[in-house]
Amino acid sequence: MYAIIKTGGKQYKADVGMEIEVELLDQKVGDEIKIPVVAIFEKGELKPTGSVSAKILEHGKGEKLDIFKYKPKKNERKHQGHRQPYTRIKITSIK
Repeated sequence: MYAIIKTGGKQYKADVGMEIEVELLDQKVGDEIKIPVVAIFEKGELKPTGSVSAKILEHGKGEKLDIFKYKPKKNERKHQGHRQPYTRIKITSIK
């Protein structure tokens, strides 16, 4: 059995015991949260309703991305970096 959950404008496939990195959430580490369900699949059948419980494990930042813009012969260069914040959650139950 697995579920398709929606958080942070994105959808993720979730199974019990799975750890997922999602967009940054506003709760504290150790909190239990409920996540909206798009669909639940059980033994090949689709269930449109249900709930998913998850525990917040940590908050962090992803890998650094380097953005470098350059225009030749114009002495125009721009360097920028970005690290996307995330929250790691562990799926505890699907109902």
